[in-house]
Amino acid sequence: MTSATEQPETPAARRSAATPRLIATDLDGTLLRDDKTVSDRTVAALAAAEAAGVEVFFVTGRPARWMDVVRDHVHGHGLAICANGAAVVDLHDGGRFIEVRPLERTEALAIVHAVRAVAPGASFAVERTTGIHYEPEYPPFFLDPGAVIGPAEKLLAEPVDGTDHTADTGHPGPILKLLAHHPDLGPDEFLTLAREAGGAHGSFTRSSPTALLEISGLGVSKASTLARCCAERGIAPEEVVAFGDMPNDLEMLDWAGTAYAMANAHPEVLALTTDHTAANNEDGVAAVIEQILLARGR
Repeated sequence: MTSATEQPETPAARRSAATPRLIATDLDGTLLRDDKTVSDRTVAALAAAEAAGVEVFFVTGRPARWMDVVRDHVHGHGLAICANGAAVVDLHDGGRFIEVRPLERTEALAIVHAVRAVAPGASFAVERTTGIHYEPEYPPFFLDPGAVIGPAEKLLAEPVDGTDHTADTGHPGPILKLLAHHPDLGPDEFLTLAREAGGAHGSFTRSSPTALLEISGLGVSKASTLARCCAERGIAPEEVVAFGDMPNDLEMLDWAGTAYAMANAHPEVLALTTDHTAANNEDGVAAVIEQILLARGR
């Protein structure tokens, strides 16, 4: 495997790396170190990219409420695509939702029933714009004191007035994604089973080392939302450099003109990408950005 500093340089690679207009980077396992911090080197590289006129987008499976880890350390760079493409938020405005691409309730319920049928023992959580709610069996990855705990059917129940509002009205808010966990199946095995059973109702992916699936509305992904955001700005795919490490990054890495897998990436991600950079704990994203800016003469 080659690193960012070991890639053979070709004229085409030089043109692609020297003229990006946007950097799209995953967070966990990519931009963030394993302790969930952002290194000084990475902070400096992102700031230098923006000073050179290159936009920075964070593209993550995280919900908007978990974006403080970058907002606090890198001064609120640009926009963030959260929940695997289900939401676009403004980090300069406290994580305000700019766009939401929801998973409809009827589709979410169909997914729950389909996954239960092929993988008994699965438990579910519902991520909304207003917070997360989960079934009693769902592992307590992160305890949320505001969470409603109950069966998925209750968590996905229709509000009494038939509308889908935000927290200030007392209603639950749109569904960003459904999460499914299995205590016994392997992560990739669970993904394959669940996708085959419920793939007609939503987009299935995973970013956790555990058997935890993330399910968005049909057609919703990091890639599709990034493409929409870039189209609004007149930015072509070949003007985008993307970084990722897990299966939920694959479509984005395939869409971007230049794509880097981290050295610590999932084997499938490493196999399907040509360019690799150093691991997240070794500032692999910063290393590539520094090369890009050097090629631009900055």
